Amino acid sequence: MTYSEENYIKAIYHLSLFQKKGVNTNAIAKMIETKASSVTDMIKKLAEKGLVEYQKYQGVTLTETGLYSAKMIVRKHRLWEVFLVEKLDFSWDEVHDVAEELEHIKSEKLINKLDAFLGFPTEDPHGDPIPNAKGEIKKIDKKLLSDLKIGQRSICVGVKDTSSEFLKYLDKQHIALGSNFEIIEKESFDASLIVLVNENEMNISNKIASNLYVKTI
Repeated sequence: MTYSEENYIKAIYHLSLFQKKGVNTNAIAKMIETKASSVTDMIKKLAEKGLVEYQKYQGVTLTETGLYSAKMIVRKHRLWEVFLVEKLDFSWDEVHDVAEELEHIKSEKLINKLDAFLGFPTEDPHGDPIPNAKGEIKKIDKKLLSDLKIGQRSICVGVKDTSSEFLKYLDKQHIALGSNFEIIEKESFDASLIVLVNENEMNISNKIASNLYVKTI
């Protein structure tokens, strides 16, 4: 596959995680930041390679081959993110763009050795699961902080919004993977929260709470 084809496959994969039916071509165009007509042309190419199937009014779905290929691209991206953070001291808001380039490296041997070198991590620096070499993904038991009730305690296991802006905001608030939360109060008007974060009381907006994945403890 070309870099562009790999980017399309990955985009379809990510969009399919949130849709039961096929992925809409307009949604793909928005994620790829291109024209709908360009998406249509690419879908035809991917279908010819046996990577996707397209049905009018039902959208695009990955074939078994396409799904595995997409998972391998995601695997490379997230392993490189782990490497950049753990071995090269990148911060978690810096790694995405670099990993976007590194994910296109073709050497399967290199990626498998990288996986072993890192100790076979199951999650990336943002808490997202890393597919193994077979394409298997360990399910992470998580929910949004905004869904918890007063008195519930939890630990941060991931972020929904992986944008650099959001991650920098979390750094300023000293919130990271592993941070402990306890819901003290929930405002009925705007669903904002008063939370103990690592024993420090903090006001957290619903927007922030709706982008933090946690595991109850």
